[in-house]
Amino acid sequence: MEDAAPAGPVATASRMAWAKVNLTLHCTGQRADGYHLLDSLVVRVGVGDALHVAPAEILTLTISGPRAKGVPTDARNLVLRAAEMLDAGAGRGAALHLVKHLPAAAGIGGGSADAAVALELLSAHWGVPLPADTARLGADVPVCLTRGPQRMQGVGEILTPLPPLPACHIVLVNPGVDVPTPAVFAALTDKNQPPMPDVIPKFANFAEFVDFLRLQRNDLAAPAIARAPVIASCLEALSDAALARMSGSGATCFGIYATAKEAETAAHRITTAAPNWWVAAAPILVA
Repeated sequence: MEDAAPAGPVATASRMAWAKVNLTLHCTGQRADGYHLLDSLVVRVGVGDALHVAPAEILTLTISGPRAKGVPTDARNLVLRAAEMLDAGAGRGAALHLVKHLPAAAGIGGGSADAAVALELLSAHWGVPLPADTARLGADVPVCLTRGPQRMQGVGEILTPLPPLPACHIVLVNPGVDVPTPAVFAALTDKNQPPMPDVIPKFANFAEFVDFLRLQRNDLAAPAIARAPVIASCLEALSDAALARMSGSGATCFGIYATAKEAETAAHRITTAAPNWWVAAAPILVA
């Protein structure tokens, strides 16, 4: 990964913004204000963006990396919105540089992870506490501020840490199509599906973990595939995985593998067959 900051102010702190993957996503209801209630097993995986911070008199954001094209550097970027939330009008400065590896609007929390890391880095850089209402930046920001696997419920505000997972690896595949989250939710016909079991067990090994996941769902997969049929092709490309499923509202799909070699072999095969897709192999950050 190209994670180094460019020439300019010397970064005093850096952090990876790991991708967030919804291994399950059950839609269990809808509130009167329109927000959907979810029950999801969320993990971070070892591929992501990198954020660097250096001292400066004013707040600036620069962006590089293989996925930098089209990423805004103004107030539309969640990194700057996170900085402004922490700054609260005090006029503090910092030179921020973001190295983008994750595709945008891909169902793997790229912008939310960037915002979470910005909050953490600038909280330390400026010596100010983290705000309590980080969900104002996006429903996924609170879970991106956690470590280890989480059960995420409600509209994303109810987080329950889970025991460490068995060691395993993942391949992420994104075909580069736009699948707007509101449109996918709007197309979901039954918004009152059963949740996951009340208690998520501690898994003794990889097989137990995969067996549990097979009994769960992503309720948004069908409406997402109806809007973007190429998602089904991504799942087919991952057919050799122990489990293949879509993450979030799409269009990124994932396959779970027992070993790094299996994941890397699959990623190479898919990249060769579909060179225009974004493909990444990485460990699941199990704790």
